[in-house]
Amino acid sequence: MSVSILRNIVCWTLVAITPASLLAADSGGAMLYGRGPVLLNGSPLPNSSAVFPGDLIKTQPESLATLDASGSGVIVLPDSVVKFEGKAVTLEHGSVNVATSVGMVAIAGVVTVTPASNTWTEFEVGNTNGTVQVFASKGSVSVNCGKDTANLTEGEQANPDDSGKCNKKKRKAAGPPFPGGGGWLTNPYVIGGAAVTTGVIVCLLLCNSSQPFMSQYKP
Repeated sequence: MSVSILRNIVCWTLVAITPASLLAADSGGAMLYGRGPVLLNGSPLPNSSAVFPGDLIKTQPESLATLDASGSGVIVLPDSVVKFEGKAVTLEHGSVNVATSVGMVAIAGVVTVTPASNTWTEFEVGNTNGTVQVFASKGSVSVNCGKDTANLTEGEQANPDDSGKCNKKKRKAAGPPFPGGGGWLTNPYVIGGAAVTTGVIVCLLLCNSSQPFMSQYKP
């Protein structure tokens, strides 16, 4: 057997056995996992798929999805539309929970949410009928609301208005994260997503943040 033929066999064998998650991470992509019916670029998502910048994710009222990127994890909550941008996610409708140690950004309309530092940060963003809300659940984030900018620390939220002001305030201890969100708080798929978030935190503390850290917690 010639050297060139042997080299080709080895190369194709390595391609075949290389996990899709590593290929996605190396190309600026991520892995997407779904619970319930999830659409990826308008087509039904199988159990999982590699996603790349520009891909559109849509969850149904009884489903959710998780994105496993290098150093970041995103839970796409029920009835949401999200575009994956590599180092950012654009929320067109619905809600997302972002957990990141590499400064992943979330965009909703004219509102941009940026972690204050490349340390462990968790935040939630909701976008319903053009009304955007942001909540810092761990760490600090900077929220650009168009005209105004607010720095949120853990437990604070911003309610941007049409004038571009952020309207920062402390979230009340009780109640759902966003108005109208009570329904999905009791949804079994969302409860499962909360478990994934807990897993993400533990894994980030134990693993190198340069590696995808939600892949161990596939729905």
